[in-house]
Amino acid sequence: MTHTEAVDPTADEQTDPRSSKLPYAIAGVLVVIALGAATRFLEQQVPGWAADGPLAKVAKSIEFPVYAIALGLLGNVILSKVALREALSRGFRTEFFIKTGLVLLGASINLKLLVTAAGPAIIQALLLISIVFGFTWWLGGRLGLDDKLRALLASAVSICGVSAAIAAAGAVQAKREQLAYAASLVIIFALPSIFLLPWLATVFGLSDAVAGAWIGGNIDTTAAVAAAGALAGEDALQIATIVKTTQNALIGIVAIALTAYFALKVERKAGAQARPSLREFWDRFPKFVLGFIAASIIGTLYLQFGGDKVNIATVNDLRTWFLIFAFVAIGLEFSLRGLREAGWRPIALFASATVVNIVAALGLALLLFGNFTV
Repeated sequence: MTHTEAVDPTADEQTDPRSSKLPYAIAGVLVVIALGAATRFLEQQVPGWAADGPLAKVAKSIEFPVYAIALGLLGNVILSKVALREALSRGFRTEFFIKTGLVLLGASINLKLLVTAAGPAIIQALLLISIVFGFTWWLGGRLGLDDKLRALLASAVSICGVSAAIAAAGAVQAKREQLAYAASLVIIFALPSIFLLPWLATVFGLSDAVAGAWIGGNIDTTAAVAAAGALAGEDALQIATIVKTTQNALIGIVAIALTAYFALKVERKAGAQARPSLREFWDRFPKFVLGFIAASIIGTLYLQFGGDKVNIATVNDLRTWFLIFAFVAIGLEFSLRGLREAGWRPIALFASATVVNIVAALGLALLLFGNFTV
């Protein structure tokens, strides 16, 4: 298996002449946009429809991530039934939508908040990744999982879900099937976390800063963090995004470390002793992090020099649209196929690591953000 075959998540699409055609990709994007528009419609209309009924409070509390993911899953089922989901999947640009949305989110985050939160966020990220990655790697070995698969799962659960799994897959030359396992597990565990953690934060009486740090440090995917943060409140969302963005910035370091470990220790192949280059690190670094910081600087300076807050509100509205598209795409891309083939051991490993992640992230959030004010 070549390096390209190991890490290219669209390899199967290249063998499908339907999905390689531009019209199918455009149609996929249009499906996402249509479901996104339906999401915005439901978000605005449902509270009014239920205003005089027993579910009025529930309807008022439901925000766009819930509708977006639900409609995405519904679209997933319908498109699968008519055998169009795979063909249209190239238009379900989850990663593009979420990264664009997060860059735009930076415009509404004051640079002072970004700078003051960066210190504890870095400490939390380093400790949390070390604890969760180490536990997952150890338990995966005890369960007898393949080294490449446990590297993917450990990266996914400790850093940022599918993006980290993809980076790890490139570093260790994992099989596409193993990447599918990891991606499916990430989504299955992230979806309930979107609703569970904001609710638990309310039950525990956590401050916005602690709740945001807990959500950002615990939930695996960046999109799910944004969804949970939106449910927890704008202040919690800002801290959650900073914490998750900090973890994302460490993808490159982890990927290079895995590259070196597998080349020098696991595979021990002749000619595989080359040290990772600075170019490899840059290639794996999540560059949207730089866009997020740049947007924060621009937004802060714009308001500092008398800019109109209405324009920032327009950027925030555009950000909401991109996040809606991302959540819709998550539902559209969800698949149980990888889990059916994986067996129980990867599921047991991921579930155990998730529990450790929840506990460790909460403890670190309380310790590092307990006295933090947004």
